[in-house]
Amino acid sequence: MPAIDVMGGSVVRLVKGDPANKIVYSNDPVEMAKKWEAAGADMLHVVDLDAALGTGNNSEVIAKIVSSVKAPVQVAGGIRTPEVAKEALEKAARVVIGTMAYSDPEAVRKLAKKHHGRIVISIDQAGGKVMVKGWQESSGVGVQDAIVQFRAMGIDDFLLTSIERDGTLAGPDISALSQAVASGARIIASGGISSVEDALRVKSAGCSAVILGKAMYDVRVSVERVKAIA
Repeated sequence: MPAIDVMGGSVVRLVKGDPANKIVYSNDPVEMAKKWEAAGADMLHVVDLDAALGTGNNSEVIAKIVSSVKAPVQVAGGIRTPEVAKEALEKAARVVIGTMAYSDPEAVRKLAKKHHGRIVISIDQAGGKVMVKGWQESSGVGVQDAIVQFRAMGIDDFLLTSIERDGTLAGPDISALSQAVASGARIIASGGISSVEDALRVKSAGCSAVILGKAMYDVRVSVERVKAIA
C-alpha cells in the first residue's frame, strides 16, 4: 500500500509525525495516486494530515483521488465522528479510525457492524501505548489491550505504526509487529521501511500488508519489487 500523505493539497512525508519536519514530494496528489496505481499497488493509503492535526482538511483532493483511480483507497486522518466516517465510507473502500476508536468505542462498534470488513483500527504506538490526536497525546491504552478490545467487536484489521520509526528509514519495529500478529489480528505494518529486505522481514513476521512511504518516494524501494515478494 503506497502512502499518499496530503497536507495543504500537496503530497508530503513527515518525520515521526512532526509537521515542522516535512518534505514536499508533489503538488499533484491525483497524479501521484495514478503513478502508484500504475506501478501495481494493491490499495492506496491516503492520509489527510491537516484533518489529523486539526488544521483543516483535504476532502476535495481525496475525493478526486478516489474518483481518478480504480485501485481501492484506504482513507485515514481526522476521522473523529461517525458522520465523517460515514462520509468517507461513501467514497473509500476502507477507513482507518484512530482517535475516535479510543474516545468513542461504541460508535466504532456500530460502524464496524454496519460496514463489516471496511473499518481499520489505527494503533499509533510509542513506548507500547497508543497515541491519538495526530500523535500528539497518549490514550493510555496498551497495544495488546486495544487489539483485544476491538477484536471483540468483530474488527480484525489494524494499522500498526511505531511512531519513533515513521519517516526515519530506520527499519520496521519487528518486535511490536510480531506481538500484534500473535494476537491473531490482521496487521498492516507501517513505519521505518527502508528496503525490500525490510518488507520481507515484515512479511515473515506475519503481517497482512505493508505501507510504503519515504523509502518509496526516495526510490530506495519500488512497488513492483515489493509486489514480487508479496
